[in-house]
Formats: sequence, structure tokens, C-alpha cells
Amino acid sequence: MKAFPVYDIIGLGVTQNDILVKPFAPYILEHQKLLVPHRHAFFHVGYFRQGQGIHTIDFEQFQVKPFQIYFMVPGQVHHWNFEGEIEGYVLNFSTSFFQSFLMRSDYLNDFTFFNGIAKDSVLDIPLSLQGKIEKIFEEMISLRETINPMNLDALRVKALELFLCIGASHIGKSHGSSLVNQTVIRNFQRLIDQNFQTLRLPKEYAALLYVTPNYLNALCSDMLGISAGELIRNRIVLEAKRLLVNLELPISAIAYELNFNDPSYFTKFFKKYVGLTPEEFRKQF
Repeated sequence: MKAFPVYDIIGLGVTQNDILVKPFAPYILEHQKLLVPHRHAFFHVGYFRQGQGIHTIDFEQFQVKPFQIYFMVPGQVHHWNFEGEIEGYVLNFSTSFFQSFLMRSDYLNDFTFFNGIAKDSVLDIPLSLQGKIEKIFEEMISLRETINPMNLDALRVKALELFLCIGASHIGKSHGSSLVNQTVIRNFQRLIDQNFQTLRLPKEYAALLYVTPNYLNALCSDMLGISAGELIRNRIVLEAKRLLVNLELPISAIAYELNFNDPSYFTKFFKKYVGLTPEEFRKQF
């Protein structure tokens, strides 16, 4: 049994072509169920032109404000708590939307904001780009109104233009690090997401990345401000939180699913890094 409802793109008004793009206000009015915690089985992009409130992504809260854009990957948990009227745009697309269009199936992984880490996926759009971003969304809405094979490819091009435009504007967040270093970090994060239940030590990931543990740790400290070990632990803690909100799932079962042989050790681990026991965290829900 899932802790949160998981919505497929088909369930949000998309009957074909694997893409939805429309103004934000009618979208949220039509789908009030999205105001409570849920997951998506698709990629989700939202751009706010007007509005206030709180947007919670994977248990981390962000203040909603104008000219803010956020990117979400399949599986993340989120919900909104808006104050007043909201204006902007929403773009949803399936995991297969670009697969037949791009030679590299993992192309989106090149964008930091699609790494599934909440703090990297909420960005402020500078004044110089706000008009361009809105123009791209309006062009996508116009294309989506009449779908044919050519329009569908044009939609893909426009979406990629959006990602490239925003990616270029936030490249400074990499602190001037080399492309090689950025690639190592992205690959490390990807490997953690795939293997966090079984691989817990930085040296295990360093071996998969063909770098030394010291190099990997120094790279994480320089680029992310945390150690390689902390990055691994953060992913384990996030998954534990996602599982704990399913009140019907025993804590011992969660411990075993996360590859803790002893539930009491899982409790100590969770409290050390969250400040609450699993039971105390669960009571919040």
C-alpha cells in the first residue's frame, strides 16, 4: 500500500502524446487533489508569475514567490499551500516523451534541476529572462491546442529550449567547476539513487566512478558543501521519511527494506540525522 497517491499523466487530463502544458490557475482549479501530498509518475515543471504560500518538496519547504520555477522528477513527494491567487504555467511530460526524439535517453540528467534534489530544483528567474520564459510557455500552449506529429516535435524543441535557457542562466551555481567534475557529481548522485539500499560507503561509489575516495569526498565538499558520506546518508533518510508516512507499514519492515539488519539501529540512525525517532516523525502525519 502506497503512502501517498501516485498520479500518472493520463490521470491529469492527458489522453495522448504524453504532454500537458497550460496556465497554472485553471490547472490547479481542475485538480484540487494536488493540494494534498502526492507523487507523480512523470516530470513536472511549474512557473509562478504571481502567488504566495508554501511549496513542500520531499519534506522540505519553499516559499512560493513570483518568477520562480521548479522542476520535479518522477517519484518525488510534494504539495502546495497557496495564499491568494496563483498565476503561471505548468508543464507535465511522461518519462518516454523525449526517448524517440533524443539519441541519449539520459539527456535530461545533464540538467542539475532534474537531479531529484529539492534545493537544486527551485530556481529564481532573473528579470532578463522572465519575458523569454513566458513566451516559450505561451508558444507551447498554442502548439498543444492542435496536436500533430510536427507540432509534437515542435513542443519537444520548445521544452528543450526552456531547459537549456534556464540551465545556462544558472550555470554559475557550479562555482566555476570543470565539466568533468560536474559530470562526476551527477553520476555519483545517480548511482546513489540507484544503489542507496545496498551501497553505503563512499569507497564503493568511488570504485564505480573510477576515482579515489579522497577525490570524491573533496569534490563533494567543494561543489556541494557536504561530504560524500553525507550525500549517501541524506538519500537514505529521504527514503525513510517517504516510507514512514505510510502508517500501515511497520517500522521494522521499513528498517529491513532499507537494508538495516537491526530495527533498533535504524531508529538510532534516523534520530541522529533527523532529530526525531521514526515514531516521533510518523506522529506528525
